Amino acid sequence: MDTKDRKRIVVLGAGRVGSAIAVDLARDDRFEVRVADRDDARLSALRERHRIPGERVDFSLSSTVTRALADADFVVSAVPGFLGFRTLRAVIETGIDVVDIAFFPQDPFDLDPLAQERGVRAIVDCGVAPGMSNLLVGHADSLVERTESVAIYVGGLPFDPPPPYEYRAVFSPIDVIEEYTRPARVAVDGRTVTRPALADLERLEFDGVGTLEAFVTDGLRTLLRTIDAPNMVEKTLRYPGHADKIRLLRDTGFFSEQPVQIEGVPVRPIDLTTALLFPLWELREGEEDVTVMRVRVDGIAERGRVRRSYDLLDRFDRVTGTTSMARTTGYTASMAVRLLAAGVWTRPGIAPPELLGRDPACVAFLLDGLRARGIVYRETVDRIDGRCDRG
Repeated sequence: MDTKDRKRIVVLGAGRVGSAIAVDLARDDRFEVRVADRDDARLSALRERHRIPGERVDFSLSSTVTRALADADFVVSAVPGFLGFRTLRAVIETGIDVVDIAFFPQDPFDLDPLAQERGVRAIVDCGVAPGMSNLLVGHADSLVERTESVAIYVGGLPFDPPPPYEYRAVFSPIDVIEEYTRPARVAVDGRTVTRPALADLERLEFDGVGTLEAFVTDGLRTLLRTIDAPNMVEKTLRYPGHADKIRLLRDTGFFSEQPVQIEGVPVRPIDLTTALLFPLWELREGEEDVTVMRVRVDGIAERGRVRRSYDLLDRFDRVTGTTSMARTTGYTASMAVRLLAAGVWTRPGIAPPELLGRDPACVAFLLDGLRARGIVYRETVDRIDGRCDRG
């Protein structure tokens, strides 16, 4: 393809996931990719290993973000969550279509009027969960007359769990701590109810992994607004025993941001905790991870009650050295960029993946693209008469 005909893409953030997105898009001769990050080492690695140009950018300054987007046709925002909302707003202000995986705590629909005004297609929460979990829920919801319940179970885990926490952080560790401390919103009998993070512990069996524990986390996000189901919950998966250890740290104040005096010096417990935990949680060179997800949607169809389940078990890519979490999150985002470039999704405004899930063409486009990259979601349909169809 002639260089002048290529679509120009800027990826904001060159961490594990941002780098996976950039590399996947750069392999496609329809695109010209560059990255922006504040870490020179990350930029150098992408430049040296994959010949992807980069620019050093301070994401805390909207003006520098705007400058980094000069001449871009599409943007992917893979910045840390605490910078996500302001970064997305800065991108939308430029009028450039965007795919966002920042998973910020604010309501993305607050930016919908701006996106509509600028004519921007903004696909938000476009990772594995939130992301593909939302898309599959939206798809299942569109296939029934009424959705009764939604349950999402998901976890990124080390393949060989190391003591004492049986865990490695396969995405930003500070975002992991946020998961463990932020109250979780769930739907119970038609009402949105707040539960403490790490509550409602249960154990489940998963083929290829074994027994995992699940606890509530605040991952439903836009589903609470877009899906009319009386009961919905999202739970994070870990190896058994992890939740009790984290709950002990949390309940004894180790995640507090309120300074305590130690020999006259104010110290925030969260700073000490992260300084100790993050080195323990860092995925070591040569260590492999897995991503496990199960999405279960119960609804009423023409012939009675139906349960649609989607299961994912994805592993570290030994050939490319790409973590499973980077694959499952990053390739969802890179396929969403292709979706926009191909004009499959045309509606301007804020679009969480469940809205795309109502469009069969979008669902097929994303599932086919992920399958081509070895990421396969297995569908099972159980009917009230006991029949079972597998996809």
